[in-house]
Amino acid sequence: MSHIRPIALCVFKNNNRILVFEGHDSVRNETFYRPLGGGIEFGESGEIAVRREIMEELHSEIRELEHLGFLENIFVNNGNTGHEIVMIYDGALTKAELYDQAEIEVIESNGERIRVVWKSLHEFEEGKSILYPDGLLEMLK
Repeated sequence: MSHIRPIALCVFKNNNRILVFEGHDSVRNETFYRPLGGGIEFGESGEIAVRREIMEELHSEIRELEHLGFLENIFVNNGNTGHEIVMIYDGALTKAELYDQAEIEVIESNGERIRVVWKSLHEFEEGKSILYPDGLLEMLK
């Protein structure tokens, strides 16, 4: 991919935990975590994009949506280089039962199943787990 991709992510901070999906880089044999969200479509604001993505992934609306900032993310995943401009949001899920689920299975539009979990920020701070995009942990402190 040789273009910059704009994306919008929402962390849903709750009791020093955030909602993240679990990914795996098979080239580096690395498990990592990233907040939910996705690509911003042409003519769509970051706010509308993150609301659409969360509705598609979790079937929940977002209340109290707050823009936290931007990150530039240049990365290599599974041997492929990517470049993203990331709008970071925090908010609250309207489906309160999602806060009580330790693990949520999400089926992506391409049929891929992803594992979504609540992770303690301490795990990322202590280096026990990897959080992407780079710079997000510092933004949340």
